[in-house]
Amino acid sequence: MGVGSSTSAEPNIPAEQAETESVAASTGALPMLKKSFSKLANPETKATPFQNLQHLFSFSREEGRSYGSNVPDLFPVLLDHLGSSIVDQFFIVEKEGIDWVQFVKGYNKSCARVSASSSLNTLIRLFIAITRKANFALNLEFESEDDDCKISGYLLPNHVLLLLYICWVMSWDCRNLKDSEGKINLSLPDLNHLVLSAVTSCAKIEGVLDVWECEISSLKVQLPAGKFVTWVMSTVPCLPDCLRHYFLARLQMALTAGDELTSSTSSVGDISSKAACDYILNHGRAWSISITQRSTVNEEIYRAFISSEGGMAENPLYRSSIHGRGINRFWSRVEGYKGPLLILVTASSGDAHEGNSINRKWVLGALTDHGLENKDIFYGNSGCLYSISPVFRVFQPTSKEKNFVYCHLHSSRVYESHPKPAGIAFGGTLGNERIFIDEDFAKLTVRHHANDKTYHSGSLFPDQGFLPTEARISEVEVWGLGGKAAKEVQSSYKKREELFTEQRRKVDLKTFASWEDSPEKMMMDMMADPNAVRREDR
Repeated sequence: MGVGSSTSAEPNIPAEQAETESVAASTGALPMLKKSFSKLANPETKATPFQNLQHLFSFSREEGRSYGSNVPDLFPVLLDHLGSSIVDQFFIVEKEGIDWVQFVKGYNKSCARVSASSSLNTLIRLFIAITRKANFALNLEFESEDDDCKISGYLLPNHVLLLLYICWVMSWDCRNLKDSEGKINLSLPDLNHLVLSAVTSCAKIEGVLDVWECEISSLKVQLPAGKFVTWVMSTVPCLPDCLRHYFLARLQMALTAGDELTSSTSSVGDISSKAACDYILNHGRAWSISITQRSTVNEEIYRAFISSEGGMAENPLYRSSIHGRGINRFWSRVEGYKGPLLILVTASSGDAHEGNSINRKWVLGALTDHGLENKDIFYGNSGCLYSISPVFRVFQPTSKEKNFVYCHLHSSRVYESHPKPAGIAFGGTLGNERIFIDEDFAKLTVRHHANDKTYHSGSLFPDQGFLPTEARISEVEVWGLGGKAAKEVQSSYKKREELFTEQRRKVDLKTFASWEDSPEKMMMDMMADPNAVRREDR
């Protein structure tokens, strides 16, 4: 057994070791760390050889594999240096390797509970270390060695893309490590919407930026480091978690790995941005949403889009091109679902005769916390709006109002003096909704944020003005993100509704069993003598 498996039981533990173990214990990982260290350490030196850790954290790639044309040439090279950079960044290597205290300290540097800004600094420091090993210099510099210090310099758009790709790989890896055995190919998603989000938030752009046509690789605008940090914290605050999850998953892998750690190292097959399907919610967009907030929704998004379990086919509740347009078709698919829902709409505005109108489509999204209800008022306790494509933005609740969602089918009443509109809406007020989908799912109306006190301000699509915009809807999708439990509850609900419907149908048939009582005879009598005086049955 290694040193780590017995030191905590010794009566005289050095103060440094006790403090280090205490920090790790606060995260609940100390037992796992002891087992991992025992597995990795040399029994004679009671230290983990540098090579063991380097192999453990490496993301290797098979030779001879091709890479997609859209993937930067530098990216595979950066991946080659991921493992060694992590060891250099988090561990102090002595002559005989990494001892128990340094092993736990390395874990604490990556996974201990720290401020969000410190976590982001840790990720950026690692990114700088990786690029330096690849002989690619970034214009970034930390003002000191403090965890929370400021960063000076700037990033270019293609640097942001490389950082996002590394984070995606780490997210993908820790979800597929136990299943992959180095055989599952990794497909890099399209993340241009995230890069453009950073560019439009951080950079000073001369002239007009055509977000539909621009090439990320050709954009040479500078994104100041301070503004980039602000963008991450406000838009994708969970991005640094990708490193923590990767680090933790790799240490856990050591518990089951054989003596030859390289055999369990994930391998990259064909790296490309091939679309797994033609859903609105593709892998890149799903991952972007998952790193905007910490919630149980994230786990379901990962399971459906990033894990090799592949739950995509189970999650879409409704798709207008498959299940038919209109709120009634929509309602038949989502009624009874009590988990979180992600509703996505692809729309386009402007002249339908414009030659490039097909490329001018934009995607909006809304995340609800607990399914939908058929009401003629706004309701809900939480939610988010998303501008997803071509530029990604998230609009969190303001806590000023709670007009999160409105979902209303036509009323069953024969006459209403002031009927409420049938459709789906998010934010604003009745008649001045931030987003309104009409009952036919043909038209989308988007209003300026001044009408909305529920969600934060900002443009929902490029060049949105002050006046309401009416757009043509191309597709509507709804994804259930409540897991198997929510799906089972909905199935039970639908079975009960079918049973009640069948019972009502039988009752109706019995009621009108005789010709004398049937509505058909009543209509025949009225047509034969419409002026006849009839007694109203009471």
